[in-house]
Amino acid sequence: MTLTSTTEVEVRYAETDQMGVVHHSAYLVWFELARTRLCRDAGYSYARIEQDGYFLVVSGADLKYREGARYGETLQVTARTDWVASRALQFGYEVRQGARLLAEGHTRHAWVDRATGRNCRLPAPLEPMFLELAGQDRLGRRSQASP
Repeated sequence: MTLTSTTEVEVRYAETDQMGVVHHSAYLVWFELARTRLCRDAGYSYARIEQDGYFLVVSGADLKYREGARYGETLQVTARTDWVASRALQFGYEVRQGARLLAEGHTRHAWVDRATGRNCRLPAPLEPMFLELAGQDRLGRRSQASP
């Protein structure tokens, strides 16, 4: 089963444009908030990943806007781990206000050895957690409960 984590965000005035609609750049910041919460909720914070000598570098992002969010609204940003490979993984996100889906997207990440700055394999101590988050086994197969 794929695990998720949801973070509430109150839209700040600084995140909006002249029309009072959230600027597109704010969504990626919210994705980061939800992603770091997901890791922390799973038991291994981003800070600990870096302390252990690894970076999880963003290698790509996509975002689809459905409706604009506005100043003062409280939103729910949900993160999940879509898939895990030996050297990369992808997170998925939804931004909602209640039942309204405002945006959805993905970020792809590569593992980097902090000391060398080079791409590396998924660190062995993190493998069980990220595989569980993605609902898959070591061969990339989804568990029966995963969507």
